[in-house]
Amino acid sequence: MTLETRSPEVETLHPLNQLSGSEIREARRILEEAGLVLESTRFAYLGLLEPSKAELYGAGSRNPDRKVRVMLWDATLGRSLDVTVSLSSAAVLDSRELDPAVDGQVPVLLEEFEQIERILAADAGWQGALASRGLTPEQVRVAPLSAGVFEYPNEEGKRLLRGLGFRQDGPADHAWAHPIDGLVAFVDMERGRVDRLIDLGPVPVPQVNGNYTDPAIHGELRTDLKPIEVIQPEGPSFSMEGNLLTWAGWDLRIGFDAREGLVLHQLHHTHAGRRRPLVHRASISEMVVPYGDPAPVRSWQNYFDSGEYLVGRDANSLRLGCDCLGEITYLSPVVADDFGNPRTIENGICIHEEDAGILWKHTDEWAGSNEVRRNRRLVVSFFTTVGNYDYGFYWYLYLDGTIEFEAKATGIVFTAALPDSEYPYASEIAPGLGAPYHQHLFSARLDMMVDGTENRVEELDMVRLPKDRNNPHGNAFTQKRTLLARESQAVRDADAAVGRVWQISNPGSLNHVGHPVGYTLYPQAGPTLAMADDSSIAARAAFARHHLWVTRHAEGELYAAGDLVNQHPGGAGLPAYVAQDRDIDGQDIVVWHSFGLTHFPRPEDWPIMPVDTVGFMLKPHGFFDGNPALNVPANTARHCDAGGGCH
Repeated sequence: MTLETRSPEVETLHPLNQLSGSEIREARRILEEAGLVLESTRFAYLGLLEPSKAELYGAGSRNPDRKVRVMLWDATLGRSLDVTVSLSSAAVLDSRELDPAVDGQVPVLLEEFEQIERILAADAGWQGALASRGLTPEQVRVAPLSAGVFEYPNEEGKRLLRGLGFRQDGPADHAWAHPIDGLVAFVDMERGRVDRLIDLGPVPVPQVNGNYTDPAIHGELRTDLKPIEVIQPEGPSFSMEGNLLTWAGWDLRIGFDAREGLVLHQLHHTHAGRRRPLVHRASISEMVVPYGDPAPVRSWQNYFDSGEYLVGRDANSLRLGCDCLGEITYLSPVVADDFGNPRTIENGICIHEEDAGILWKHTDEWAGSNEVRRNRRLVVSFFTTVGNYDYGFYWYLYLDGTIEFEAKATGIVFTAALPDSEYPYASEIAPGLGAPYHQHLFSARLDMMVDGTENRVEELDMVRLPKDRNNPHGNAFTQKRTLLARESQAVRDADAAVGRVWQISNPGSLNHVGHPVGYTLYPQAGPTLAMADDSSIAARAAFARHHLWVTRHAEGELYAAGDLVNQHPGGAGLPAYVAQDRDIDGQDIVVWHSFGLTHFPRPEDWPIMPVDTVGFMLKPHGFFDGNPALNVPANTARHCDAGGGCH
């Protein structure tokens, strides 16, 4: 195993380069000189404001203005600002003060994670509630949970977090094993005080051991696993130049954002000497984790890990041989901390190749041939930790032109005391310890560019045909195509019973059989949002109510749940976008795909959850004139048997 690390600081400047530390410092300086940064000011978000498509592809400037978007919060002034800064001209271009009741709140700060424990430790009501359970604040860790928007009185316009407590038996104890149930605090973070307590009375705290590295839990470590080493003696097959990644006919730019994490820009594929665009921008624009327990202390639980907690900001530093295995190239993205200073996430992005099984194979007795080729894929990934859960975001590129995304969920399930093992809204995962039913729902934003910007989407269904004169044996079936011509027609759900997929094609670009070139989106067809249509979470996470949305491209329409998710009253994002009902047939379009996991926790998910996965594929559909992987050579003898390779 070897590794190579790269920092955005040394990249050749490109309009889609990741922000560097010096650029973040410069943005802070500009804001400070404009009088917008005081000692009490906090930076809730700072990210690259990407150039428009016209600036990138049009006949205009080749050096578009380098801009950043900044969200500022000042508890002393009771003010939130949404600011646009030009690094090119060293000027504030726009500043808008937010109305929290209408716009919502800026994302949760890391500083607030610590503040909520201090605020509660000093509150007499919290102290009394813990005392009734035989506890002191020093024994309790508090999960800083986003508040959502509910009918609780006197909450409108306040910046809130809700806190659930967990007893920690020593500094190294995993407190998730000891939930303090029947108690929740609503905390006003702007005023630094408790707004409300709900105390339903003491509930026995589970006494299970959640320390999964404790030999008392895992027993003797296995000794029957031999090492697996991944070796590429001639090095990896990909190359990096700045943030431009090139591999096996693919080229793309690797971006990173504090909110979305990995962003893939300008995906092109070259085959037979022809370089063609596929996707302008691909990202996971939002993810929400709604819980299905109606108990008063938990009925409000739902977290937008991107829009409220910033999954990119919380990315892990990855370790060779642990998180990534093989010949690894790392990128170290830079994000802004709460004070607007640059913070480098060392080895935050992992890039490598891995074997992906059989690419194609056939034994033909007529021709006397026996051929097999092995597949491989390029992996671009990062991992993030949001509270109790850890998520891996993996983008895969394959030799046959396939694009795949996979989310990996692991970590610790959110826990609750469970005196009644028959409770219908949670699983008993250990004696007296429950894990409420919940979902992990993602929205992929795919700004498509299949052979250009004139794209359309068709829904493809398998159709069973009845017996008739043309189908006397009843064996016939066919495929139905439905054009999604307007945004109002393109809010759709997957249907595994008919093998429903969605084809993105370019009607102005035809393949050698005269059909439009295209790519097809293959969903996994899991459940959509499980909550009632008229619930608060359904208003805020409307994107998760359907598997597919298609919109006309518009600058600024980046997030499935809207720009400001934290305590937003709902209706932003995709519902507002598609309400315009724009024409999407042969237009510059964005495909939004919602997918995810519905989790009924198992005892096997405790005390740490094995990885669960979900995702989707984009596969070429008439984009090539044949199998584009015919030119992959057979493995040579040194990698195969002594008979001379894979012929």
